Amino acid sequence: MEKITFETEDGTLDFFVLSQTRINGTDYLLVSDTDDDEAENEAYILKDVSSESDTFAEYEFVENEQELDAVYKVFVEELGDEDIDFIR
Repeated sequence: MEKITFETEDGTLDFFVLSQTRINGTDYLLVSDTDDDEAENEAYILKDVSSESDTFAEYEFVENEQELDAVYKVFVEELGDEDIDFIR
C-alpha cells in the first residue's frame, strides 16, 4: 500500500492510498490513516485541486455531500466493498 505524506499548516499527515480514480478530468484518492487490514475501514476521499503549473499535487478533503456520494459510489464499484466507513 502506498504511503503519502501531506504537509498542512499544523504539520504533516500520513495516509495510505487504498484506491484512486479519475472522474470528469479530476483525480480522487481514497485514503486511510492506517495500513492495518484488520482495522475498521475508515477512509477519506481527497480531491486533486492542483493546477498544471504546480510542482506538487495539492489535495483537499471532499466536503460537498453530492460530490462525496458520487465519488463514494465509484470507489465502491471499483473495490466491491460497501463496508468502507467514510469520514465526513
